[in-house]
Amino acid sequence: MASILTLENVSRDFDGTPLFTDVTFGIQEGERVGLIGRNGTGKTTLLRMINGDESPDSGRIYTSGSPVIGYLPQNPEIDPAASVLDTIFASNDERMSLIHDYEEVCARLAAEEGGDQTELLERLNELSGRMDATDAWSLETEARIILDRLGITDTTAPIGSLSGGQRKRVAMAHALLEKPDLLILDEPTNHLDAETIDWLEDFLIRSFKGALLLVTHDRYFLENVAGRIVEIDRGGTINYAGNYSYYLQKKEEEEARREVEEHKLSMLAKQELAWLRSGAKARRTKQKARIERANELLGRTVEGPAGQVDISVNARRLGTKTLELHGLSKSYGETTLLDDFTWTMKPGERVGVIGPNGSGKTTLLEMIVGRVEPDRGRIEKGETVVIGYYDQESRALAEEMRIIDYVKEGAEVVATADGGSVTASQMLERFLFPPKSHYNLIGNLSGGERRRLYLLRLLMSSPNVLVLDEPTNDLDIATLQALENYLEEFPGPVIIVSHDRYFLDRTVDHVFRFEGEGRIRDYPGDYSAFLEIREREEREREAIETARKEEARKRSEGTEEKKSWKEPVEKKGLSYREEQELASLENSIAEAEEKKREIEASLVDADYREAAELAEEIRALDERIEQEMERWSELEEKKEG
Repeated sequence: MASILTLENVSRDFDGTPLFTDVTFGIQEGERVGLIGRNGTGKTTLLRMINGDESPDSGRIYTSGSPVIGYLPQNPEIDPAASVLDTIFASNDERMSLIHDYEEVCARLAAEEGGDQTELLERLNELSGRMDATDAWSLETEARIILDRLGITDTTAPIGSLSGGQRKRVAMAHALLEKPDLLILDEPTNHLDAETIDWLEDFLIRSFKGALLLVTHDRYFLENVAGRIVEIDRGGTINYAGNYSYYLQKKEEEEARREVEEHKLSMLAKQELAWLRSGAKARRTKQKARIERANELLGRTVEGPAGQVDISVNARRLGTKTLELHGLSKSYGETTLLDDFTWTMKPGERVGVIGPNGSGKTTLLEMIVGRVEPDRGRIEKGETVVIGYYDQESRALAEEMRIIDYVKEGAEVVATADGGSVTASQMLERFLFPPKSHYNLIGNLSGGERRRLYLLRLLMSSPNVLVLDEPTNDLDIATLQALENYLEEFPGPVIIVSHDRYFLDRTVDHVFRFEGEGRIRDYPGDYSAFLEIREREEREREAIETARKEEARKRSEGTEEKKSWKEPVEKKGLSYREEQELASLENSIAEAEEKKREIEASLVDADYREAAELAEEIRALDERIEQEMERWSELEEKKEG
């Protein structure tokens, strides 16, 4: 494979402190590279330099040829006055421009229905011809699939009216449709629900042909998508020629080797110290050389593992009564988020909350902590309950405050899990904030550092019930591992809203899923167990559908047992011919729906011309299904009547 990007001895300082030094690595065409490292080590800065938004202090970054580089930052900066449609299809590519104009005309036709549309129809006809000539229909079909899976429905909305998560989805749609030679993704799974992450993962593996450089804390995503790991560690980079599990294996081997070397060095130093202290008689032979050797050994150190986040905070005593939710209901306008939901939280319970974006997950947490009032129902809280709420927006952070002042505002001294206590400054060091950073402003921290500081402040209050809303966003993998270990030992109950599949598998024992229309279903086990249940139920539904189709086929062929045909037709309200037609329609509709699913699945790997033909087949099937469903409904009504 040819090289597409090369970094040579790239270095960067921040406020006089080196972020990284002499970073050297390259990316080949079609290669998928995961960039990992602790918060504050410069991952995002490195991505911005590769994209040309920042310059290195030394070294150089160059590309081979003139590759198209696409960049999806954590928080995309998009013109708030631009429409969603303008943003998604902003490109010099002719086909992207054609699709933009085509969709714009379609939207105007829909908005101006009933008036004189001759000019718009002529324009639409012209654009259709140009799209035929440039094979743009396949890209248009792919665009519709991507927008649908990312939940982008209103392309006329101005960007300024969207939430941060919606803006990122729009930016992601643009990046995927642009099909760059190198796609740079900075925390792409933030603000996506688990099902959308599954789709994105599959899309990048099966459909995206360019090279990838991604920063993510989602370990399943990293495991499945990345074929090489580059770690920023102690100011430099280390390459691992494999996925995330390969990286973990090699890291374990490295730590074991360091321990052996450190032990050997320690034993040699002890021997030399013993000789130095043994007196003048023992030092007569080769005295100078031995002393120099001893001093050298005493001055050497073996580079140990990077610092680990130490979450060792005491939790208050919790009584037998925790939280009781009785008949909670909540709606906004005509959208019902919660309908008569009842739940009693048990001591030590761990529950994960999942569901599509906007389904009501955060609203449920906000009702539990008292920020939002339910429309109906009540919440009872035990007298000893102290809730620690980790909200998604980190609203308690004050950017103008110094780090040490923010922590001391919570507590000057913190009780630890082992019965001891540490000062606020010592607690900061345990959370990997070195003493020289304690008087920095919070506003100067990276996104991940802010979230880590926010987590520290929350735990310093010694809560006995934890309510965590998307705690994995922006935290590095090492901090997530420390948090997972802390939650394993945490004595109180925990409720977690998260899209991080790995994190849920590590931390919860059952799952609440928002199923729509205010319904919440309880699934036993972790997130992987939930997926197994859903897959099993889907197989059962398919088996039932297959049996129904077989039954319909037998009836249409007249092979059913005679007694079933002797039932008076008058009771059903259908003639013999109509009964046959109904059975035939059921079979035909099922076959059409199955055919449509097969075509939609094949769209992913189709070329431009094939995709246009497949899209036309889908349209024809939709018309057929609609007509047959209308006739089926008429016969069913007559049958029941």
